[in-house]
Amino acid sequence: MSVELRELRCLVAIVDRGTFTDAALELRMSQAAVSRNLASLEHKLGIRLLGRTTRRLELTAAGERALRQARRVLGGVDELEREARGENERVRIGYAWSALGRHTVPFQRRWAAAHPGIELELVRSNTATAGLDDGTAHLAILRRPPPTDDYDLVLIGLEKRVCAMAADDGWAKRRSVTLAEVAERRVAIDAATGTTSLGLWPASTPPRGVVNTHDVEDWLTVISSGRAVGVSAESTADQYRRPGIVFRPVRDGPPIPVYIAWSRGDVPRDRDAVVELLVDLYR
Repeated sequence: MSVELRELRCLVAIVDRGTFTDAALELRMSQAAVSRNLASLEHKLGIRLLGRTTRRLELTAAGERALRQARRVLGGVDELEREARGENERVRIGYAWSALGRHTVPFQRRWAAAHPGIELELVRSNTATAGLDDGTAHLAILRRPPPTDDYDLVLIGLEKRVCAMAADDGWAKRRSVTLAEVAERRVAIDAATGTTSLGLWPASTPPRGVVNTHDVEDWLTVISSGRAVGVSAESTADQYRRPGIVFRPVRDGPPIPVYIAWSRGDVPRDRDAVVELLVDLYR
């Protein structure tokens, strides 16, 4: 029995939307049809892809592998359809937290002016490779090296560190903070995709407490509630300005490297043009 594209689309939609109901709305199918397609996919593959907890759906280990391949297959089909329709070439650049901060809009505009026939798409992907591993991105903006050596990367620039805090926090009136001062507080950390880990502080003086978060939105929510402060790249402050949160420089924080990365075995045709423009922007 062959796996069908609609079954793969149902798996991806369920994971991305979080519920069968929302997946059905996105795919314009009934919830029962979404459930049948997932069951059919699991039957054909002979593995369980999703498990249920009391709060949410969770991918099994096999489901995570299947999801990566499903995204690759569907991405390839989308590219094929675009070429068949004679549409413009597209380059997708993934990022996990913030794209390029203050350089994002200049990058988009300069790219459009220099390459009018190549559509640029920035895609947020909450993975350590910002979408490279599952094929949702051709290139990725990373602020720490990829977890494996399956990827090549180029350093395009450095960013300063900032501390995020609730707008009514006593620190909000200050001009800057230090890492030692931050260590006296509870710190929100996203170990999967964030730029800050406990390694930023000496082992002898770690933060007083840690609040684990799952992505940038969760991180911002924790901080705005006053439960913790956070440390991130200045690009986060540029991209996520919102009521309830202020950012202050960490004056002794080491700079954060910014990389552009791609899969070693699948070099994007527009890589050199992207790298050249990004390096120039960060210069």
